[in-house]
Parts: sequence; structure tokens; C-alpha cells
Amino acid sequence: MIKARLLPADAVRIEADERERIALADRFGIIRIEQLKASVELDICAKGVRAQGALSADIVQACAISGEPFAAHIEEPIVLRFIEEGTARLTPSDEDDVDFEITAEDCDEIEYSGDAFDIGEAVAQTLGLAIDPYAEGPGADAAREQAGIVKEGKEAPSGPLAAGLAALKKD
Repeated sequence: MIKARLLPADAVRIEADERERIALADRFGIIRIEQLKASVELDICAKGVRAQGALSADIVQACAISGEPFAAHIEEPIVLRFIEEGTARLTPSDEDDVDFEITAEDCDEIEYSGDAFDIGEAVAQTLGLAIDPYAEGPGADAAREQAGIVKEGKEAPSGPLAAGLAALKKD
């Protein structure tokens, strides 16, 4: 927890221990998190506390095709703002006839209550969003082939429609 009014002068460095990595792997439905580190600079801004940095993680997840475990490395920027609860800017509703542009100043906002916010949870959420739930491991193509699934463009189409389209292409 970081006190919003007493920000550290240096970057906050976070490294998840084994217990935390096990809990996060379970939370995100992956096999294992080998390492998770982050470095985040915190600065007071007009709207709250701006957090900017990066996380690095080595994970093991199941291939979306074969189910086999494979290792993946994640490097993800962290750009967000912690704001006091109840101060979030309201966005136009679908009923409003207003164009709404997102600018570089419109980073993700995380509300907090009291006088402190949880930078560790923000890092965990950033990791959760960075994990590709459809990631394919090295055995994905072999699993597709074994199941009789071909990748798009690998096998020529067949049938009467394909023959008609092929005849049109020749002209």
C-alpha cells in the first residue's frame, strides 16, 4: 500500500514472491508464474496519482489448441492513474449525441478509498490483462493437423462454388 500524499521519491519496485505467484497463477487460470517484477514511478498530478512504468513476467500457460504447457515472456507498460473514490469522470452515455475522444491523458483510472492505494494489485491486474488467453504453443500446428483442422489458406477450397470462383479468376 502506498500513501497517496507521501509518495516515494524513487520508483516503486515490486517482485512477487512464490506464494503470491501461485495465487496469481490460480487467479488468472494459468499453470505457473515463474517471475513477476515491476518498476513504477509515481507522481502527483491534477487528477490524482499518475503511475508509469513496466512489468516483466515469465509464465507457463496451456496452449489454446493442444493444451500443452509452454513458457511465455510478457513485457507490458503500466500507465494509469489512482484517483480518490467518487471522483471518476463520467463519460457520455449512449443516449448522448456527443463524440468522445480518448487522448494520451485518458489513462486507466483506479479508484481508491482512504489515504492509500494498492500498487501491487494494479500490477497484478495489468499482468492479467496482458496474458493472451488464446496463445498458441509450439505444438499447436501438430495438434491442428492431428485433429484434421487446416489453417486458412493452406488447403485449396473445393466444391461447386470454389470451381466457379476459380473459373472467374482465369478470365
